[in-house]
Amino acid sequence: MDPARDDVELSRLADLHGVATSYSPSPDRTVAVPATAVIAALAALDVDARTPDAVRAALAARERELSERLLPPTVVWWAGTPQPPDAFAALPPGTRLRVRAEDGQEEERDRIEGLPLGVHQVTATAPDGRTGHTHLIVAPDRLPAPATRSYGLLVQLYSLLSRRSWGMGDLDDLAELAGWAGRTAGAGFVQVNPLHAAVPGAPTDPSPYRPSSRRFPDPVHLRIERIPEFAHIEDQGRLRTLLERADRLRAGVLDKGALIDRDAVWELKRQALELVLAVPLGPGRQAAYDAYRAEEGQALEDHATWYALAERYGPDWLFWPEPLRDPRSAETAAERAALADRVDFHARLAWLTDGQLRAAQHAAREAGMPVGIVHDLAVGVHPLGADAWAQQDHFAAGMSVGAPPDAFNARGQDWGLPPWRPDRLAASGHAPYRRLLRALFRYAGALRIDHVMGLFRLWWVPQGQPPTDGTYVRYDADAMLALLTLEASRAGAVVIGEDLGTVEPGVRETLGRRGVLGTSVLWFERDWDGDGLPLPPERWRADCVATATTHDLPSTAARLTGEHVDLRDRLGLLTRPAAEERAEATADAAEWLALLDGLGLLHRPRPSDSSSGPSGSSSGPSGSSSGLSGSSSGLSGSSGSGEEAEIQAVHRFLLRTPARLIGVWLPDGIGDRRPQNLPGTWDQYPNWRLPVADAEGRPVTLEELTGSPRLRALLDVLREPPGPPGA
Repeated sequence: MDPARDDVELSRLADLHGVATSYSPSPDRTVAVPATAVIAALAALDVDARTPDAVRAALAARERELSERLLPPTVVWWAGTPQPPDAFAALPPGTRLRVRAEDGQEEERDRIEGLPLGVHQVTATAPDGRTGHTHLIVAPDRLPAPATRSYGLLVQLYSLLSRRSWGMGDLDDLAELAGWAGRTAGAGFVQVNPLHAAVPGAPTDPSPYRPSSRRFPDPVHLRIERIPEFAHIEDQGRLRTLLERADRLRAGVLDKGALIDRDAVWELKRQALELVLAVPLGPGRQAAYDAYRAEEGQALEDHATWYALAERYGPDWLFWPEPLRDPRSAETAAERAALADRVDFHARLAWLTDGQLRAAQHAAREAGMPVGIVHDLAVGVHPLGADAWAQQDHFAAGMSVGAPPDAFNARGQDWGLPPWRPDRLAASGHAPYRRLLRALFRYAGALRIDHVMGLFRLWWVPQGQPPTDGTYVRYDADAMLALLTLEASRAGAVVIGEDLGTVEPGVRETLGRRGVLGTSVLWFERDWDGDGLPLPPERWRADCVATATTHDLPSTAARLTGEHVDLRDRLGLLTRPAAEERAEATADAAEWLALLDGLGLLHRPRPSDSSSGPSGSSSGPSGSSSGLSGSSSGLSGSSGSGEEAEIQAVHRFLLRTPARLIGVWLPDGIGDRRPQNLPGTWDQYPNWRLPVADAEGRPVTLEELTGSPRLRALLDVLREPPGPPGA
C-alpha cells in the first residue's frame, strides 16, 4: 500500500467528477476536506471510491470515457464568439453532424456555424464509426443592462396585508402595490420573496426558501375573489361563512397582533377553491386551461399527481407505498387515473396562480415600471416535496446543500436541500433547469437568483454528518449561465444574482461579463483591502442592485439604533459579550453616518421639527426604546424625524453610487425594527410570519402604507436619480 499514491489517485478521480478535495475560504488559506466527504460525494454520483482498488478502477474507467468520447454531453457557443467551441474544433476531419434544431427541424451538416439561438441536439459521426451526442446551447453573449436606472421596493409578499386579503398578502395586493408605486411614486420594480409551491401539512415550513416545487407557484397567494368563476359559486351560504372567517383571520393579524398563519389561510382558501372549481369553465376559459396543461405537459401532471397523492398518503413520499415512490411506475399511473379529479384540481390551481402572477406583472408594466415584478428563485427544494419526487433521478441521494465554516458561522450550515447532480443535468441538456427558468420568466420582469454562486459550485453535506464534513461539487457554470441568458433575453428580463458572503475568485467577474447584476448591501461595502472604512459611493460597482438591507438582515432603523444587537442578546445568539457587540454596532453606524454627513447627505431636522411617521412614537417593537442612547452620532433610538433623516441619507447615498438599480426595503419606509428572518433561529423567533409594521410593531396595512407621509418622504428622495447609471 502507498498512502500517498492512494491520495493522489482519489484527488484525480474527484477532480474528474468535479468534486473538490480542498477549498480556500480566503486567498491565503487552503482547507483540506475530509476524505469521507469526497468518497460520499462520489458515491452520490454513482462512483465507487471506498477502497484504493475501487478508486483505481473508477479512475481508469473515467479517463477512458473522456478519451474516447467525441463530444461532452453539453456544449456552449456564446453568440459573440466567432470560432466554434473547442469540442467541435477537436472533432476528427470528416466528421458528419446531424442537427435537430430547437424548433424540431433536422439536417445533415459538416459545420455548426449559422445555428440560431436555442438549445439544439447534435449527433456527430466520426469516419471510424464512433458517434457522440451533445446538447448545443447557442446563447447571447450577455444580457442587456436595464433600459433605465430606477429604484424599486423590496417586500416579503406574505407580510403585505391589505384590508381585502385573507390573513396574508396575496397577488392582488402585489398588483395594487405595483400600480401605486409605479404611477404615484415613480418606482421601477417591486421585488418579492420566492412564491414557489410549499409542502402541504400542518405546520407547513414557513420558509419560502425551502419549497416543495420551484417550477410551479403556490396557490396560497391567489386572491380568490379575482377568479372569474367566483361570481358563479352556487353555495352562497358556505361562501359567506368562509368570507367571515377570512375577515376574522385578517383582523387577528392587523388589529390584534397575531402572527401570520399560512396554514390557516390556506385551509380557508382551499375550501373556497373547492367551491370555485366546482363551477364549470366557459368555452374560452376551458380552452385556455387546456392549452396551459398541454404546454406544461408531464411536469404539471407530476406536480398535480404528487399533491393528489399527498392528500391521500401524507406529504412525506418516502413513506408512501413503495411503488408510488416512483413517478413512472405502473402503480403511480393507476393511482393518477383513480385520482383524476384531484389531479385536475391541483393542475387548475397552478393555472389560476400563473394567471394572477401574469396579471401582477401586467399591472406593473401598465403603471410605467420598466422592470416590473422581480421574482426570487430559491437555491433548492424540500427533500420531501413534489420536485424531489418527480425529478429524483436528477437529485443526489443522501446529500444536502449547505455552506462551509466561515467567519460568521464556525460550524458551517446545512440547508436541508438536496442538490441537483451535475452529471445528470449535463446529460439531459440541463432540461429541468431550462424548464424552470422558462416558467419563471413568463411572469417575471426580473429574476433574483438566491445564492447565485450555486451556478458554479455547491457545498454538499453527506446525510447525518455535520456541515464541516462536506465538500464542494462543481457544476457546468458555462451551461447554467448560457441557459440563463438565453431564457432571460427571450423574455426581455433582467437577472440579479445574490452574491453576498464568501464568493469564489472570478465568479463576480464572470457574472458581470454575462450581464448578471450583483447585490450590494450598504453595511457590507467597506474597503476591506485598505483601511476598512465605508466605501465611498463612486467606488461601488455599477452592475448591481444597491440596497440598505435584505430580509435576512436588520432593518435600517434597527441597524442605526443598535436594536439588532439587543434582539440577538435577548435570544441568546451573541457569541461575544453584549457590551462588545453594542460597541462595535455603535462604531459601525457612526462611521457610516459620518460619511453621510461629510457628503452633505444627512439633512438633520431642527429641534422643533416633529416626526412624520405613522406612529409618532419613539418606542421600539416592545413599546420601550431599546436604542443606544447618549451617542453623538445620531444613535438616539428615536423613530422621530432624526431617524427618518438618517434613513433618507442612507438612500441618498445609494443614489450617489453608479448602481443600475436601487432597492428600498419597504418596511424601512415606516420604521419597522424587526427582521423578517433571523438566521440561526427556528422557534425562538417568528421567522417568515411577521406583517409589515411601524416602529411600535403595530401592523400597517397596504392602504396605510401607501398613505404614509413617512414612506412618501423617503420615496421622494428617490424620485429624481442624479443621472444615468455610472454617473
